[in-house]
Amino acid sequence: MEQLVEIDQELFLFLNNLGSTPWDNFWNFVTDKLTSIPFYALLLYLIYRSFGIKKTMVTLVFVALLITFTDQLANIFKHGFERPRPCRQEGVMEYARYIAVRCGRYGYFSAHAASSAALTVFLGFILRPYWRGIFLVLVFWAILVSYSRIYVGVHYPGDIITGWFFGILLGLLFYKLWKYILKRYFSIPSPEEGKTS
Repeated sequence: MEQLVEIDQELFLFLNNLGSTPWDNFWNFVTDKLTSIPFYALLLYLIYRSFGIKKTMVTLVFVALLITFTDQLANIFKHGFERPRPCRQEGVMEYARYIAVRCGRYGYFSAHAASSAALTVFLGFILRPYWRGIFLVLVFWAILVSYSRIYVGVHYPGDIITGWFFGILLGLLFYKLWKYILKRYFSIPSPEEGKTS
């Protein structure tokens, strides 16, 4: 375990120190949750265009629950493991480039990484039959958001990987549940069964 922690710290310092001052504002912009609002609006439009109002409303409830679940799970882990963020860890913070607006206390695991991975899987599977290439766009967005957490100095790569693991798992679970609920209670076919709303 100590060796894994050491590798995680070394990889963090390598990736974090790839940054340079001209790029700092860009990555602070990427890591800000408000930055993704236009992207969320575009996804909402694509969902509405694909499914109509009834299925869109059900999907929005699932998205809200998914984000809440990943965020709260990350908080449980953070306060359970109490692993200091790299910007608070002695022996690491002295060598890191910390440019984030604030540094929280604990970082294991990244809620940003978990929620972006969960949305990528959930919405990727939902929209894939209707919009070619959307899954690749979502994956690129998730990687961008996740790496920004390392760049600004608030998460280790291990925090990101764990976030991805739980995000992918929850995204798949919510996708399966979404299909079941639509078919069982709303008599709406899944994307595989038809494109009518």
